[in-house]
Amino acid sequence: MLPKKLRKKLDKRNEENAIRSLPKQSDLIDFSSNDYLGLAKDATIFESTHQYLIDKEIIENGATGSRLLSGNHSLYQKVEQLLCNFHESEAALVFNSGYDANIGFFSSVPQRGDLILYDELIHASIRDGIKMSNAKSFKFRHNNFEDIQSHLERGSYIQKDVSASTQNEIYIVTESVFSMDGDTPDLKALAHISRKYNCRLVIDEAHAIGVHGSGLVQQLNLQKDVFARIATFGKALGGHGAAIIGSSDLKSYLINFARSLMYTTGLPPHSLATILMAYEHLKNNVLLSPVKGTKVQVPSNIQQLRNNIEYFKTQISSLGLTENLIPSNSAIHCAIVPGNESVKALAISLQKNGFNVKPILSPTVPKDQERLRFCLHSYNTKDQIKQVLALLKEAL
Repeated sequence: MLPKKLRKKLDKRNEENAIRSLPKQSDLIDFSSNDYLGLAKDATIFESTHQYLIDKEIIENGATGSRLLSGNHSLYQKVEQLLCNFHESEAALVFNSGYDANIGFFSSVPQRGDLILYDELIHASIRDGIKMSNAKSFKFRHNNFEDIQSHLERGSYIQKDVSASTQNEIYIVTESVFSMDGDTPDLKALAHISRKYNCRLVIDEAHAIGVHGSGLVQQLNLQKDVFARIATFGKALGGHGAAIIGSSDLKSYLINFARSLMYTTGLPPHSLATILMAYEHLKNNVLLSPVKGTKVQVPSNIQQLRNNIEYFKTQISSLGLTENLIPSNSAIHCAIVPGNESVKALAISLQKNGFNVKPILSPTVPKDQERLRFCLHSYNTKDQIKQVLALLKEAL
């Protein structure tokens, strides 16, 4: 029997029509996965990963232990060196997932007396890491930098002498592309605020890596302004795992204090080889820091995704759906449909018509901000985009 307290929480979810279950894989037209570039099912990457392991005579199914014990396979060094080169960074440290990377960073880096200012729509993994920290934390209104500055001006945390070793640190945390709204903060303005108040800027690039080549931080040439970047490989890269990108000292600190790295079995060699092959797909075609006035060669699937994003936005406008969708230039677009029951019914209607569009329910998003989330991919066709939006228009 389930304890009464737990049964009560489950019953409450049922009453709110917000109960979750694990879905079966479907053959519906994909408007829900994070496989933005189609690399998760790319045959070339699959075959090259297999051939790479054979060529290197790596016949191992698992890591056999944590990275600090027996699991630090030689492929880790290859992946981390590639990440340093590709993301123009001093160091990179691979974790088992974006969740592990975020709870490892935020539970160990900010110290007692430090301050964390985080966007109110930040990912759950960051929130969980912050809860494990001894630092104080405050959320700021979504993409509202005036609110950040008001927090800084009100507090006693402004660092006037950055050389003082005993000073408290301030961490400003956001995402370059938000997973539930698909929008992007003004990262240049945020970098300016961080410099002005001597803060340390932390950017989660989970939904930007690959979609935006090497990420929005590099697109804007802000690498030196960011204390730590979180890159994940389970979305546009089509693999598994994540990395924290920053200085060599930060990497050394995390190896010694990030418990989600220290006390878990490492990634198997196959996962690391897949990361290598996915980055090879991008590395030879993407100019890392575009110079103004130069042309940038873009891989065909990235260009196709960009074309699909623009076509999706054009169709939104032509169908008169602009008021229903949150403005976004990313691969994530959301139609607000208040109420768990209403948004679930609309999602089921689209699924019955062959389109895999998922509802996002409260409490994952605030009440009355429930939504349909459309994830766009390089392999979606214009006809599919036109059809699914026409069905949405009809349903609304």
